[in-house]
Amino acid sequence: MSSSCMLQDHGLRPGLAAAEQSIPYWNNKADNAWQLTAATMVGLQTVPGLVILYGSMVKKKWAVNSAFMALYGFASVLVCWVLWAHRMAFGDRLFWLIGVPGAALSEGYLLSHSPQGCFPMADYVFFQFAFAAITVVLLAGSLLGRMNFGAWMLFVPMWLTVCYTVGAFCIWGNGFIQKYLIDYAGGYVIHLSSGVAGFTAAYWVGPRHSRDRQSFPPNNILHMVFGAGFLWLGWTGFNGGAPFAAGRITSLAILNTHICTATSLLIWVSMDIIVYKKSSVIGAVQGIITGLVCITPGAGLVDSVAAVVMGVLAGLVPWYTMMVLHRKLAFLQCVDDTLGVFHTHAVAGSMGGLLTGFFAKPSLLRMMYPDSLYGPGLLYAISSRKLKDGLKQIGIQFAGAVFITLWNAIFTSIICYLISHIVNLRMKEEDLEIGDDAAHGEEPYALWGDGEKMPSSFRLPHTPRFPSLCRWD
Repeated sequence: MSSSCMLQDHGLRPGLAAAEQSIPYWNNKADNAWQLTAATMVGLQTVPGLVILYGSMVKKKWAVNSAFMALYGFASVLVCWVLWAHRMAFGDRLFWLIGVPGAALSEGYLLSHSPQGCFPMADYVFFQFAFAAITVVLLAGSLLGRMNFGAWMLFVPMWLTVCYTVGAFCIWGNGFIQKYLIDYAGGYVIHLSSGVAGFTAAYWVGPRHSRDRQSFPPNNILHMVFGAGFLWLGWTGFNGGAPFAAGRITSLAILNTHICTATSLLIWVSMDIIVYKKSSVIGAVQGIITGLVCITPGAGLVDSVAAVVMGVLAGLVPWYTMMVLHRKLAFLQCVDDTLGVFHTHAVAGSMGGLLTGFFAKPSLLRMMYPDSLYGPGLLYAISSRKLKDGLKQIGIQFAGAVFITLWNAIFTSIICYLISHIVNLRMKEEDLEIGDDAAHGEEPYALWGDGEKMPSSFRLPHTPRFPSLCRWD
């Protein structure tokens, strides 16, 4: 019986026979479907997730500008990614820091077999784009409420090209530390880099208006929770897509992600109650973010007990640096990091990377990276009498954090310096007093004012007593 007849016997149209035969042997339908789903979930974390989160977490007069910065960043990264950035991050090596720039647009390239898994290269391009886009948008959280939108339009492609692609190539591509540093899904490549770059850019852009720094309440806490929910559940694709297969590591990574996040939320809220005698929804959202970030570099490489421990530390350490240390150190206070991205991403991301070096389980490392040179986590190195290997891996994790920090601090500064000679990094002082209307000529809500009384000159349209006499009847 011919294949088309067999397909017809299974209730499929004859036309599907050719489509079935055109699927190459290496294309695993389950992996392909999961990878596209995971990539879409990561994309949804940014649009609409971070668009909603940023637009609601800031003062009302900055809602449109903040949401628009996220939306623009997402679109801009995609165009840059397929034109040159993807191959800089994951293409052939130019030298030890970066790949050869090139377009990822041809049919031959996009439909070829991805070396990362049993699916077409288009899946990989799309998934890695979603990672790159969310990194840039996370960085924007440090700059909300004052950055000139024109400067942001220049900053996005420049930072993606000079900073993000280097970190991705060095750790995930074919760079000099790819074989040694453990970063399961972006604790360093995404979160440490966005936290450090955001903090550095915030220094160069300058602070918000003085009144905004003193009072910057969220304009819609319910929408903020909605955006945070997109971020949390979208992380299923973030960490679940990193193995590039619908396998056992994927399942473990997803569960660990949610365990760590829930634990971190509970710890952060508990600290707020203990110290301030009141729970805070904003604090709960920060706890969600730090838990997600902390588990990312080791989600599929640690057991679930370790995920709980990482969640506890993710709720404690960034809480302390944000709520206590930030107020004591003049250096931290002089930089206006609007949403505290340094604490939620740089601190939590670097801590997660170091904890991965401590908790990484040898059996999971072999399952995820069968040909790697990664050493065991220090905890298991001690029990297996391989202390030297465990200490070496911790040292590599620390050195990787230093490299990402220095690279982003230096080159983000250079980018901001160059842009400042083209356009102003910061909006004009008089525009900062107005906000969205000055930046875009738009306001977030079609509602009357901010609680002001209706002026006497404002009246509803007069309704005639005798409508039948009106000329439009």
